[in-house]
Amino acid sequence: MNTPHSSVLPDWSAAPDGWNWAAQDADGRWFWYRTQPLPGIGGGVWRANSRNQQPAAEGPPNPDWLDTLSQRPGTQP
Repeated sequence: MNTPHSSVLPDWSAAPDGWNWAAQDADGRWFWYRTQPLPGIGGGVWRANSRNQQPAAEGPPNPDWLDTLSQRPGTQP
């Protein structure tokens, strides 16, 4: 898990309680996750059960999307 360098992580204060993961897809869309997501098999996206993800923000496309998975500070996996 790294803090994104080429894109700005959404503000954790905007994340719903209990949604302790954030990641950006290659197309620039950020999502909050209630469970830790996994990289999609086809590439370019993070995957979790649809009930466990919700839009968080929009950003520019990011070829380094795999480096964007972040956990809410102060939480454990």
